[in-house]
Amino acid sequence: MTRKITLSIPDMLYEKMEEWRQSFNFSKMFQDALAEAIHKKEEFQRRLQEDHDMSAIIDRLKQEKKQAEGNYSENGHLKGLQWAKSAHYNDLIYALGISSAKEMTEDDTLGEYFNNLLSSDHIMKNTTDGVNNYGINKYGKLFLDGWRRGVRDFWNEIKEKI
Repeated sequence: MTRKITLSIPDMLYEKMEEWRQSFNFSKMFQDALAEAIHKKEEFQRRLQEDHDMSAIIDRLKQEKKQAEGNYSENGHLKGLQWAKSAHYNDLIYALGISSAKEMTEDDTLGEYFNNLLSSDHIMKNTTDGVNNYGINKYGKLFLDGWRRGVRDFWNEIKEKI
């Protein structure tokens, strides 16, 4: 059984939602996000009540790290795919030529766009864990690599049709 609820959102978010209504299933997105948030809270409460030994804690954290890294890669892929769908042909071809995360953030044409994407997430922006010599941490690199993969996947799907 499903039930309807009412949500309040800021006007700016509502306007963005209206722009993208055809691209997203907002009900499913909300359900997934809410289920994930509740699951995390329940898991946290369960862990607080249980007596874990150190190896179990380490195993759990390794699993959560693996999941977080996968989420950054997948989010980058989705963002790249979204960008490619609305990109001008010349911009699409240009982006396909960018071959590394370093090149992405230093690019004269798209660098500001990529740096804004990275700085919009507190983990990609503030975490110094695994920062390479050009200032991108491993989560940012996973995101940018995913973005490039999303653009490439889109191109591979449409290139024979245009």
